[in-house]
Amino acid sequence: MSTLPPLTLVLGGAASGKSSFAERAIRQSAPDLQKIYIATAQAFDDEMHAKIAKHQRLRAADGWHTHEDPLAVAARLNAAIAGQIILLDCATLWLTNQLMADADLDAASQELVTALAHCAASVVVVSNEVGQGIVPEHAMSRRFREAQGQLNQHIAREAQLVVQVIAGLPLVLKGALPQGLS
Repeated sequence: MSTLPPLTLVLGGAASGKSSFAERAIRQSAPDLQKIYIATAQAFDDEMHAKIAKHQRLRAADGWHTHEDPLAVAARLNAAIAGQIILLDCATLWLTNQLMADADLDAASQELVTALAHCAASVVVVSNEVGQGIVPEHAMSRRFREAQGQLNQHIAREAQLVVQVIAGLPLVLKGALPQGLS
């Protein structure tokens, strides 16, 4: 069994299976490392509260140490230590949270990418590929789409492994999957 590289990016559309793939990759490739889950979702309605609660129960049963952190992900990454593997799920919700908090998206994104590049732990980042649809009608949506595309490109440049997940199937864009992972 081989391990994941220091930085892996898992891309995909909504409900593509990217989070499940990322979790499986960590379970199979890093069984001896402490599993840290940085969850960036925020609950603004009952459906999201229920979804987050379900995910928390599943992660706890699987041995994850979960940190709900919608904004300060870079600080969490900077505090990581060797012997851990971190799943950041997801960069898209994190960026949405930054946008809604009226943060400087370029500065926040650069801070995140720098933290990813220098993290003492291995990191798997889950992110949505949002640029394959139509041009959004509203300026805020276009700004978000552009910022998300730029963030994904910056993370992909730093990552040793980039995987696109479509219909639950991984397609390697950069690097190589660890042996036994498909």
